[in-house]
Amino acid sequence: MGNEACDLDSTVSALAMAYFLAQSSPAPGAAFVPVLNIPRADFALRTETTFLLRDRGVPAASLIFRDEIDLGGLHHAGLLSLTLVDHHVLPGADAALEEAVVEVLDHRPLERERGPPCRVTVEPVGSCATLVTERIAQGPPGLLDRTTAALLHGTILLDCINLSPAAGKVTPRDVACVALLEERFPELPPRDSVFGALQAAKFDVSGLTTEQMLRKDLKVISGDELVLAISGVYVDLETFLLRPGLLQDLDAFCQARGYAGLVAMTVSFDERHEPTRKLAVFSRCAGRWRRRRRRPCTCSPCPAPGPAWAPSPRATPWRPGRRCCPSCGQRWAARGPPGVPRRRWCPRPPP
Repeated sequence: MGNEACDLDSTVSALAMAYFLAQSSPAPGAAFVPVLNIPRADFALRTETTFLLRDRGVPAASLIFRDEIDLGGLHHAGLLSLTLVDHHVLPGADAALEEAVVEVLDHRPLERERGPPCRVTVEPVGSCATLVTERIAQGPPGLLDRTTAALLHGTILLDCINLSPAAGKVTPRDVACVALLEERFPELPPRDSVFGALQAAKFDVSGLTTEQMLRKDLKVISGDELVLAISGVYVDLETFLLRPGLLQDLDAFCQARGYAGLVAMTVSFDERHEPTRKLAVFSRCAGRWRRRRRRPCTCSPCPAPGPAWAPSPRATPWRPGRRCCPSCGQRWAARGPPGVPRRRWCPRPPP
């Protein structure tokens, strides 16, 4: 079972490790089931994962998700042995399953020790898929098939930024595993094309609803009875603002989860693959603010779709009780909700 983020590395590591154990384990009657540690409904948000599995002929219907298997019940019945990949500490909600963990493969720094009989492999490599590839290579010959090799190959390339030393993630072991996979399966596509396709799929949100786009990379901060959502949105700001029914979708998204507002951090890439980042702020409490404008704002070329939005090409430093546009000097005076410090709250005031 992979981690709760269930990114490509976690997913492929779980699939490949379960396949290896199923092919090499001497335990009669044992079933090795790769578990994707998210609900099935969230799988569509992992666009690079859905792309690679679809490209390699792995149907989503064949996958098992966390909401489709009762791990607690299996453990209570004495039928569960867990192998953790791409993490080594279970969250608090799964604390009861800790005693079922028999093996760990992870590439993060070790946070807690595990004694025998648990087998622990924690190494500082760029991708957990590298550790899984090494483990399979050490096993009986002939176990590695073309599909598993392609999944591991693509995952290591994406995790290690196409093995670029400048990115600071790749290690010699990652490079060696990619070379090993390419040596055994010379028909694998070129590295650049694999990385380019996966990188494009990772940021492709064209098939997602607004709600799915906001959940794809969502973080939540709270304090003083205020809950604020921060979503990474992988599309340029102008395109995002022009989505049909956007304000209604945003209001419904925040209302359903109890968020007072949302910050959309849009990321888009130019022809040189260099990122452009912009911010937009949506507030359900915009009516609590009054505006003080010194001169017309020229910081964004695109019109806001409504009074609750404040697009900005870059983050603005906080000042007590006001916000100052770094491009034109426009300032906003704040009257936040009762009990909320001014420095923590900055939706756009109404016109």
